[in-house]
Amino acid sequence: MVGLQQVFRSFGLALVGTMHPRILWLSLRPFLIVSILWGCLIWLTWTPALDALSTFLTTSVFTNWIQEGLIWAGFENARAWIAPLFFVMLIIPLITISLLVLIAFSTIPTIVNIVARQASYQGLERKQGGGLIGSLLYTFWSALICLALVMLTLPVWWIPPLVAVLPPLLWGWLTMRLMSYDVLAKHASSQERDLLLEKYRWPLLTMGIASGMLGAVPTFFWATSALALILFPIVSFVALWIYSLIFVFAGLWFSHFLLDALKTLREEELEKSLTVETRVVDLELPYHGQ
Repeated sequence: MVGLQQVFRSFGLALVGTMHPRILWLSLRPFLIVSILWGCLIWLTWTPALDALSTFLTTSVFTNWIQEGLIWAGFENARAWIAPLFFVMLIIPLITISLLVLIAFSTIPTIVNIVARQASYQGLERKQGGGLIGSLLYTFWSALICLALVMLTLPVWWIPPLVAVLPPLLWGWLTMRLMSYDVLAKHASSQERDLLLEKYRWPLLTMGIASGMLGAVPTFFWATSALALILFPIVSFVALWIYSLIFVFAGLWFSHFLLDALKTLREEELEKSLTVETRVVDLELPYHGQ
């Protein structure tokens, strides 16, 4: 696989970098913002949302079979907790996407600046291939696609194997999209960015899925544990910080990988340019003085 060595090297650098106090703070900041915003929203909408979901689950022919199946399987109290469980499962993807978008938009530029100041990347020219408007549009469009995929696949998240497979794929795809664009926004030109994303498509997707698998651990516990449902406020805060830390780690991972790839690309382009110029000079030398 192209770039496999760089994948492992950047993984190790990101793992070490995540332990730095400043990076830990960068994982806490978006976590606190998202926690406060979603905490207020959930507190304001919890009761009406549960009432609406209970009515929908009871009267809709599309969802009534879920309650009947649970009661048939021996879960007599299913009607009492099926609505809260549905609400939690609906809210988890929204919280996760909003957290990832906030980190990509507000935290990744800081992480890239930290990584770019290291000796390996000093002198790397900034070609400003992506601006604020481009980042906003790219982030919004990527999040919208991911949200649509989540809503389409959410019904099958109830199946035990898929709850461990679908979230990593979705979060991995979104992580790859957002991290790749934002990491290269300042340093690469648009042509260089397109070239790198095409050349390292599979390593980047692998990195995204690996990050998504790490992020699926709290999702799996959140969506399958009755204790998580009972202690939803506490568990949600812990899971959110884990998400935030993993996404910040992913930002470091993508930053090291892509900045190194950009540096290598420019070195290769410079070498090709010098080789072409040498050949031109060699061809012209015999004709000098004639």
